[in-house]
Amino acid sequence: MPILNAIVHRIEKNGDAPARLVPAEAPLPQADSLDALLEGLNRAYHGKSKAWGHFPDATESAEGAEEGSKRTSPLPGELADYLAEGRDFTSLTRGIAERLTALLDTHLSVSGDMIVLETRFGDGHFLTLALLHHREGFAVDEHLAVVPARQLNLAQMSLAARIDLTQWRTGDSRQYLSWIRDRGGKALAEGFAALLGAVEGVDATGETRTLLRAFSDYVEKEDLPEEASREKTDALINYASDQASRGEPITLEELSEVLDDQQPRAFFEHIRNADYGLSPEIPPDRKALSQFRRFAGRAGGVSISFDSHLLGSSVEYDENADRLIIKQVPKQLKEQLKGKN
Repeated sequence: MPILNAIVHRIEKNGDAPARLVPAEAPLPQADSLDALLEGLNRAYHGKSKAWGHFPDATESAEGAEEGSKRTSPLPGELADYLAEGRDFTSLTRGIAERLTALLDTHLSVSGDMIVLETRFGDGHFLTLALLHHREGFAVDEHLAVVPARQLNLAQMSLAARIDLTQWRTGDSRQYLSWIRDRGGKALAEGFAALLGAVEGVDATGETRTLLRAFSDYVEKEDLPEEASREKTDALINYASDQASRGEPITLEELSEVLDDQQPRAFFEHIRNADYGLSPEIPPDRKALSQFRRFAGRAGGVSISFDSHLLGSSVEYDENADRLIIKQVPKQLKEQLKGKN
């Protein structure tokens, strides 16, 4: 069972009354229902757009202090104390819940349950927390009667975060901390990041878009046939989507192997030589991936293919005149056309 510890603290908020914390006295006992909850929670979390970052290092902490930063948080120290067995799981999570209660009192007007899970998957050690709300549903009781039932709404996460404790302790990454903010606006988002003590270190959307641009450049440089180009595009999207579903980053060297098992470092070398400024590991952005595909067609001796994101910029389609306008002719094609003049 991957769950080491699990606990729920309730935050009650009714109208204009101050938010009130109803803390748990102890962690939850192991149960099959917790495993099912973990699976659903992970699936919902991985499907959200996230910010990625890390706890501030000594330099960043000093800069934050000079600027009066709100990023100073006791969480990294509390986590270190917990991992050193200086405090128990209930004490650790109650401290987080108390600060979250104060944050919600200012920014949200609904109650919720803060669920915290400590888990292990393989060599990975994680702490996940999520603020969940309830929805009214139905159940069938032992007398086969339909009865009302309150259910945790996994799809509606106001706030959630996941810390890869293994990566944090080994210091091999600056994107071991991810978090989402689904409601409340900018002030709540900034308050939640401050509560975590998080410094945003990776722009997942920007990095994913840069990766896709690098791939487009690679396809153009290699002058791949239409079918091969489509196959590589599918391989890229499938790999990146699978990583997103597991909550794992895109690894450039691994992606390069996926794209071409005959030349497993070809795409990686293209990225390195062109200096796109990409991190070795990129948190995949689902929205950017879903918008990326290639248009392709062949007729009358003419074969055309291009990435969808170029439509409206480098490529324009005039539907009324049935005309495709290419504004930036590929260099290789341009040289061939010049030779025919």
